[in-house]
Amino acid sequence: MHAFRSHTCGELRASHVGETVKLSGWVHRKREHANALFIDLRDHYGITQVVIYPVAGFYEEAKRTPAESVITVEGELLARDKEAINGEIETGEVELRVDNFTLESRAEDIPLPVFGEPDYPEDIRLKNRYLDLRRETLHKNILLRGKVINSLRRRMIDQGFTEFQTPILTASSPEGARDFLVPSRLNPGKFYALPQAPQQFKQLIMVAGFDRYFQIAPCFRDEDARADRSPGEFYQLDMEMSFVTQEDVFSAIEPVMAGVFEEFADGRDVETPFPRIPYKESMAKYGSDKPDLRIPFELKDVSEFFIDEGKTSFGIFAKITKGGGKVIAIPAPSATDSQSRKFFDAMDKWAKKEMQAPGLGYARLREEGGVVSSQDPVLKNFSPEFLKEFMAATGLKAGDGVFFSAGKAADAYKLAGAARNKIGAQLELIDEGVFKFCWIVDFPMYEWDEDNKKVDFSHNPFSMPQGGMEALMAADTDEKLLDLLAYQYDIVCNGVELSSGAIRNHKPDLMYKAFEKVGYSADVVDDKFAGMINAFKHGAPPHGGIAPGVDRIVMLLAGTNTIRDVILFPMNGQAQDLMMNAPAEADPAQLKELSLKLRPIDPKS
Repeated sequence: MHAFRSHTCGELRASHVGETVKLSGWVHRKREHANALFIDLRDHYGITQVVIYPVAGFYEEAKRTPAESVITVEGELLARDKEAINGEIETGEVELRVDNFTLESRAEDIPLPVFGEPDYPEDIRLKNRYLDLRRETLHKNILLRGKVINSLRRRMIDQGFTEFQTPILTASSPEGARDFLVPSRLNPGKFYALPQAPQQFKQLIMVAGFDRYFQIAPCFRDEDARADRSPGEFYQLDMEMSFVTQEDVFSAIEPVMAGVFEEFADGRDVETPFPRIPYKESMAKYGSDKPDLRIPFELKDVSEFFIDEGKTSFGIFAKITKGGGKVIAIPAPSATDSQSRKFFDAMDKWAKKEMQAPGLGYARLREEGGVVSSQDPVLKNFSPEFLKEFMAATGLKAGDGVFFSAGKAADAYKLAGAARNKIGAQLELIDEGVFKFCWIVDFPMYEWDEDNKKVDFSHNPFSMPQGGMEALMAADTDEKLLDLLAYQYDIVCNGVELSSGAIRNHKPDLMYKAFEKVGYSADVVDDKFAGMINAFKHGAPPHGGIAPGVDRIVMLLAGTNTIRDVILFPMNGQAQDLMMNAPAEADPAQLKELSLKLRPIDPKS
């Protein structure tokens, strides 16, 4: 028999009864009865109950063995009594009577309980991540991650894609976040950068004549943590294709995404095909370019109803609309009937505190004597006929509530979009049993940079502008540039952006012109993107791609709200690895080797 086990703790069934079995694992839980000691023994595969009787010479040793110690046990597998069967575990019909007991590794007092999975402070969980990973939920999440990656890889290969690995040490490239820099020992004073994404390399693979590339790619960005974003590193399904249009990319990647979600949906629905929503439409209907389509209501621009102050007597909104601002209505279905005023006031407080907004106006709609009215200030002075027009335009009915976000268009839509998400959650209108995807298309090529008071790239500087050179040449003002669209697209699922992609600008003259429009000279392009622009001068195929985020895919499938629950060894919100004590100070000898000298930190800076 094997030194440690004949079976795993998850595979024994009634059909094995009578066999001599050897198991190894962790002491998950102990229960001492008057005439026996019961141990739930856990390994990677599951849990098996083992029983030790007082006549055994190792009974006292087993009693003293702490939880999470590693043991090996051997004995005969027995059928449990009918009343003792545990239907919650797959091995619940059997138990192992222990004849031999070996303590392989004694556990000291553990700082983090594994059994029961109680809530525990995050710093303790991250510092003792190896214990946290023994917990059933987190363990399953990490196993799910591995299965999802295997599924993605298999589906890409089945579609004719080939996996390549791109460099980790590379040059700095402006891709929207801070680089992680790595000093070069052999080239003093110079630095590599860890790739924010394999963007330029995957395009160069296409120029090199390969046709369909993919990679489960590590990406590195020095950015702040969020619930759906890990600081430091993340992984994406990076892919690129040659001789394709936007539709070809959609046709290749949509079955992969839908297939993976269907495979691991665990009873949840996956709606296909994915609808296509232009960026402007998404902002108008949902206040966001990552809409949660599970929420069964949309925003409505109601500015026209507040232009004539004589019809509304609500001067604040009239002033905003006359100044070129917007008033956006956010429905709250049945909220007047189902919620107290406290709900409405709480939303207003949330807007002021969490969103730093002036607030959210609101109105409750009630019907009396066949006439719908509102006693709240925003709609109080609407005549019955005018209110009827308003309700028809917004789809509201008696018993509903409605909130109002007002101000500059961008600010009003931003607040309205966040409010839509919060209202949907608060009123429990979000269907948790479905994955609703969409493609967001027709992103603007450029956007207004308020900090620098200039037009700049909005999404990806390497994207192909719709209309090509002719459209770029015709965009001779900032206003026309801001109207220019690109072949850029995102995949969104349940309000989470899973990926961004684009058809690439593969023509050197077009790339120079696209950068020139926002103030970058040809010399800058030649310097910053030398490898790519030089390659394009030697025959580049039309190409495009996309890069769905693996961490976010697994987060959605696992049903968790934080990305740290699907990453083996994540950092905390301050980009620290509490388990490995990273980042740490460098040894002076290491700094000398790298020709580096640290400047004292100024606490005032």
